[in-house]
Amino acid sequence: MATLINEGKAKQLFTTDDPNIIQVHYLNQATALNGKRKEPVADKGVVNNQIDSLIFNYLNQQGIATHFIKQLSPSDQLVKKMKMVRLEVVVRNYASGSFQRKFDTDYLLKFDEPVQEFYYKSDRLDDPFINDSQIHALQIATPEQLSTMRDQVFKINQLLSQLFAKAGITLVDFKVEFGFDPDGNLILGDEISPDSCRLVDAQTHASLDKDVFRKHTGNVMDGYRTVLSRLEATVK
Repeated sequence: MATLINEGKAKQLFTTDDPNIIQVHYLNQATALNGKRKEPVADKGVVNNQIDSLIFNYLNQQGIATHFIKQLSPSDQLVKKMKMVRLEVVVRNYASGSFQRKFDTDYLLKFDEPVQEFYYKSDRLDDPFINDSQIHALQIATPEQLSTMRDQVFKINQLLSQLFAKAGITLVDFKVEFGFDPDGNLILGDEISPDSCRLVDAQTHASLDKDVFRKHTGNVMDGYRTVLSRLEATVK
């Protein structure tokens, strides 16, 4: 019988018969402000699981090492058990969110080169920005491991930007996490979905991600379903 290992803001993790494989169940709820605001959202888990499974399967096919094994059901998937690095790696292609607020830029200002940032993963501390020196001081990751994450995240950005562009969607920015698989390899983990990306329609710039929930600007699932249907039509 599967045992609940952990429950986060949007997912539950369960044991399987294989100690190196876990089952991920996507929840029908949305959160903001690092979980301080939480509301039930019908069908969100099913749609997010399908988007994430599609994206991770695509990245696997493109040679990116990830934790993803397969989609198990509409709301569940199987992944490799990981020891996660306590970092969030953010890539920004356009100005939005905290970057726009900090530096008072125009919305969706396009950068000449992608901006890459690290944040210390801690809900209690609101995921503060962290630099290389601080990462080394706290022994979170070695210089070699940081280099690996940087190289991988920029490859992922290129692949995802191309994928979304084909679907008529602009990848504004996104957050990913890395961890060590059972063999000690540093690989991509967590999820990639409208929960962790800023996505806008390439023509109208209408938001298709969790910003709709954060800002109370409409039905968040309209954008999520649009992302899923366009990706399904793009990845055949």
